[in-house]
Amino acid sequence: MRLSTKGRYAVMAMVDLAKQSRGAPIALAEIAERQEISLSYLEQLFAKLRIAGLVKSVRGPGGGYLLGHGAAETRIADIILAVDEPIRATRCSPGAPVGCRGSKTRCLTHDLWEELGNQIHLYLSSVSLADVVEQRVLGRSGALHCEQRDAAIAAQ
Repeated sequence: MRLSTKGRYAVMAMVDLAKQSRGAPIALAEIAERQEISLSYLEQLFAKLRIAGLVKSVRGPGGGYLLGHGAAETRIADIILAVDEPIRATRCSPGAPVGCRGSKTRCLTHDLWEELGNQIHLYLSSVSLADVVEQRVLGRSGALHCEQRDAAIAAQ
């Protein structure tokens, strides 16, 4: 399973936009600085996000970007797909009649990895920007982080 920086950075920038915007446009330079992402790279990503309707651009002084839809309606999977990042766990193309092996057959574990990719897509489709901004996606990793933070505070 591979998710490139394109997908991760697009999600990071959109979460930042959702968190900071409060109805006013946010300049990409501000997002780039806060998230430590190249401004030119963000410009490329936001061009794709704008085409997909996930953001709106506002020109002129005080311009920048706004969410195209509410944070609760914007799904993480949509962001990743908008920047051309397929969510796949197999080497094969989805729906291709042939497999990825040299003999054009599917490997023995093809269905396993294809279903994993489907489950990842389903999960990311169930998570909204609002969920991330409001920290409603804390599973065990979030609980562990909170425990470590609380232990550090108690040790002071």
